[in-house]
Amino acid sequence: MRYRNPRIAPLEPPYPEPVQAALDRIMPTGVPPLALFRTLARNERVFQRVMAGGLLDRGSITLREREIVIDRTCARCGSEYEWGVHVAFFAERVGFSPEQVAATAGGDATAFPERERLLLRLVDELHDRAQVSDELWAALRAHFAEEQLIELVALAGFYHLISFVTNALRIPLESYGARFPHSPAAAGAGGGRSSRASRGAGR
Repeated sequence: MRYRNPRIAPLEPPYPEPVQAALDRIMPTGVPPLALFRTLARNERVFQRVMAGGLLDRGSITLREREIVIDRTCARCGSEYEWGVHVAFFAERVGFSPEQVAATAGGDATAFPERERLLLRLVDELHDRAQVSDELWAALRAHFAEEQLIELVALAGFYHLISFVTNALRIPLESYGARFPHSPAAAGAGGGRSSRASRGAGR
């Protein structure tokens, strides 16, 4: 869903010093703070806790695996905002083809190799049932270590939280964010990056 009128207006500069420090740490140089972050900053305590609880640092899974889980989770939750931001910042960096970008939003999953399709299935089962079947768990265990499985499940859960925020507060889409493939503005969604958005997007 695309929202023009947010339910809570994002914070405008100048920002309180702790908020500015967090934004400086999170955002790539030259990219304005996301509307998501500025909206959360209306409640500084929640903003700081969410920022501290993120999983965008270097973990036990690869950046590509992380983005598959994030993109699929946001797409299943209908968060075009967060899906679009992550596609804009990371799709090219992790080597997603246009077909793979579309697959994260419900396209042909065979665009991904078998191992990565397991991640799509993991997100789908968690989203649909808040559980993981024994059959899928066994398949995942053949490819991922226990510490990775914990991170994958926690990552999907965290981006349900982010999707709830973007959807419930009706945060307007970022101008450079990709669009869901089925939306009217989806032409080139997989390449919906601006050079400014993607430069230095190391988080």
